[in-house]
Formats: sequence, C-alpha cells, structure tokens
Amino acid sequence: MNSTLLAFVILYLLGTMGIGIYAGTRIKNTTDFAVAGRSLPLAMVITTTFATWFGAETVMGIPAKFVSGGLNAVVEDPFGASMCLVLVGALFASRLYKMNLLTIGDFYRHRFGKGVEIFCSIAIILSYLGWVAAQITALGLVFSVLSGGTITAPIGMFIGTSLVLIYVLIGGMLAVAWTDFIQMIVLVIGLSLIAVMAGHQAGGADKVLALAQTNDWFRILPEHTPAGWVGFVAAALTMMLGSIPQQDVFQRVMSAKDGATAKRGAIIGGFSYLAFAFVPMFIVASSLIIMPGEAKDLLANDPQKVLPTLILTRMPLVAQIFFFGALVSAIKSTSSATLLAPSTSFVENILKNIQPGMSDRQVLLALRITIFVFTALVLTYAIRMQGTAIYDLVSSAYQVTLVGAFVPLSFGLYWQRATTQGAVLSIGLGIGVWATFLLHAPWGDAFPCQLAGLLAALAGMGLGSLSPQWILDHRRQVAHLHLA
Repeated sequence: MNSTLLAFVILYLLGTMGIGIYAGTRIKNTTDFAVAGRSLPLAMVITTTFATWFGAETVMGIPAKFVSGGLNAVVEDPFGASMCLVLVGALFASRLYKMNLLTIGDFYRHRFGKGVEIFCSIAIILSYLGWVAAQITALGLVFSVLSGGTITAPIGMFIGTSLVLIYVLIGGMLAVAWTDFIQMIVLVIGLSLIAVMAGHQAGGADKVLALAQTNDWFRILPEHTPAGWVGFVAAALTMMLGSIPQQDVFQRVMSAKDGATAKRGAIIGGFSYLAFAFVPMFIVASSLIIMPGEAKDLLANDPQKVLPTLILTRMPLVAQIFFFGALVSAIKSTSSATLLAPSTSFVENILKNIQPGMSDRQVLLALRITIFVFTALVLTYAIRMQGTAIYDLVSSAYQVTLVGAFVPLSFGLYWQRATTQGAVLSIGLGIGVWATFLLHAPWGDAFPCQLAGLLAALAGMGLGSLSPQWILDHRRQVAHLHLA
C-alpha cells in the first residue's frame, strides 16, 4: 500500500474541494450557479472547455485503444471529441450566446416549443449516465490501485464522488471553472513531465515513434471497403456531432464574459485537447519498450491499468505524485461539470414545466437536490457496471443526442423554414430508427445504428418542415375549440 501517494491524492481532493467551496461564497443567483454569471475570461474558458473531454478515458481509455488498433481505433475520441468543441466555437457559440439562454434546452423551447424542449432535454440527461459513470469508475480505480486493494473499487468510487459532489453542490459552475483552471495546469505539467521521463527510459522519443510506425499505429483511415468507411464515418460523427447539443459543453462556453470569448475559447480548447491527448498515448507506447512483458499482459487482460502500473513500478515518487495529481485532475474536472449539467437541464427544462412560477431561490434549492439525487443514481449505475471499459462507457453515451437532439439544434439555428413539426418528426424518426437498428442485431451489424438514426433525423426534419403543418393546424383547432 502506497500510503504517501494515497495521502497526497486525498489532500489534493480536499484542497480543490476547498477552492470550490470558496467559489460558492460568490453564488448569488441561478445564473451564477449554472453559467458562472457569464463572467469568465478567455484563459478560464480555454481551460474549462479543454477539461470538457480530458477525463479518465483520455488518460487510460484512449491510450489502450491506440496501442491495440492505432489512430483508427480512436477516431471517435480524441478526433471527434475535439472537433466537436471546434465546431461549437465556429458555428454555434456566438449565435447561442446572443440568445442569453441558461440551458441548451431553452433553445428548443424558444425555437420549437415546450414539447421539443422536454424530449430533447430527456435525451440529453440520459446521455450523461455512461459519461459520468466512466469518471466515477476511474476514481474507484485510483483509490484501489493506490491502496493496493485495501480500498475496494466501490468504496473508492464513493469517497471520490462524495468529495467532488460537495464543491459542486456549493459552488456550481463557478466552482467547476475555478477548479478546472488549477487542475488543467496540474494535468499539463504532470503528464508532460511523465512523457519526458518515459521517453528517456524507452531510449528516446525516436524509439517510441519507430515502434508506432512498425505497428502501423499512425494509420487513421479505414479499410477501403463500404463497410469500413461507413463504420469510420459513424464513429467520427458520434462525438463530433452528438456532443454538440450537450449541456456541459453549453454551460462551459456560455460562461464566457462575451460572445467573442465564448467562440475563441471553444476553438482553442478543442485544438488544445486534440494535441495534448497524444501525450498519454505516447506514454503507454513507451511502456511497451520499458516493460514489454507486463505491458502486453495488461493490454490483454486489463488495459486501463497499463499507465498506472508503469508509473508505480518504473517511475520515482515525484513522477508518481505528478501523475496521480494529473489523473485526479482530469477525472474531477470532467465529473464535476457532468454532475452539474444534467441536473441543470432537469430543473430548468422539465421541473419548471411541471411546477411553473418557481422563485430563483427555489430553483437554486431544486438544482442542489437534483445534483445530489443524480449523483447517487450514477454512483449506483457505475458500481453495477464494473468491468465495462471506460472508453466504451463514454463512446456509447452520445448516440442518443446525435440522433435525437443534434438535427433540431442545427436546423433550428441555420434554417428559417425549420418548424416544430419538422423537429418532432426528426426526433421521432431519429430515435425510432436508431433503437430499431440497435435492438435488431442483423441490421445493426450491417449498418451503424447511430448513422441510420442520424439520416432518419435529417429526413424527418426535411419532410416535416416542408410538408403541410399538421401540428400547427391541430393547435389552432384546439385553441379555437377552447375559445368557442
């Protein structure tokens, strides 16, 4: 049991919790809690958008996929994930910022009505289960590894999640932004130091790059067959487009002090994430030279432990401290915002429709209660899903928003002829076709379910918006009957 490292991790968690609690003293209203009072400068927008994706899967999930299948195996994340942030900055940030919205669900209500708002918000909330569960799973793994198994993974999940929950409950998005700023500095310094040490132990960076070249890990394009290209496109689009209508992305970008800052912060954060995601890949590739036998055994049986094992068995204490500081930073920065985001969507876009007329104080209380309940549910889900790969938990999370929420958002912003009827048909066809392909194995094997759902959603938006407006006519008939 490495008591020194474990003590450091706990102290680090307590320290960042203290910063988050202090940030909570500045919370005056719902806007402060949900979008940090729309006050963040460019540097903090960059770090908090960078932190959107730099979580457990980036440090432990992506590298394992990379050394087993090359860049082609990680096209979804980091390539698709990083381009999501770039697209948000380039095409969505300025327009959405001008609308002065609190949640992404508010856009659907403003553009298409309450029905679309509720359906899209439900889809967004459900998509967070796998994402948050991945971060909680990683917290449990950290405590289990550092304690030599004395602290079991479920207990580790409970401890780590509780410490994150406290400062999110108190400080909201302001606490997330402040802690992200510090944690991303720790992460960049820590992983950069580890990469230098790993490269040195492997005999130089050129040896590591040569190994990658020999194993064809730099190949990103798929096999030149229809099935290969269809699968490649589906994987790339899942996070690239499916993550755009996400509340945590929206909250981080909309917390900027102005529209220009929101746009630049998302674009810089996206490219920064793509560039730095290669650092953990380099470190794990180095492990195959530094400890070839152990690394191959772990990749075959428990690939998520390759990096922690390399650090604990081959690196000095200072490197271990930096690594686990960086790892905990990555996990906490992602999990904190992803606990806040679905809770905010639920209160603003579902609860307020059920119970209209809530005061700002009541909304704040409801937000905190919802965060607590959602955290308990996801913690239970993560414990029950033990054994599922972190990367798989994350990559499956955004198919539902890709097929159900992306098309109404994009067409609602950029196509004036998009109608409520088109949005409803898009959501219905998108989710219906996706679920059919997902549950009907032969179809899903022949054609990716998320791509089938996206194509159906596009067709639904076009057909529904250009055909006679039955929904609008029905509403008018109902209104006429009430007046009569």
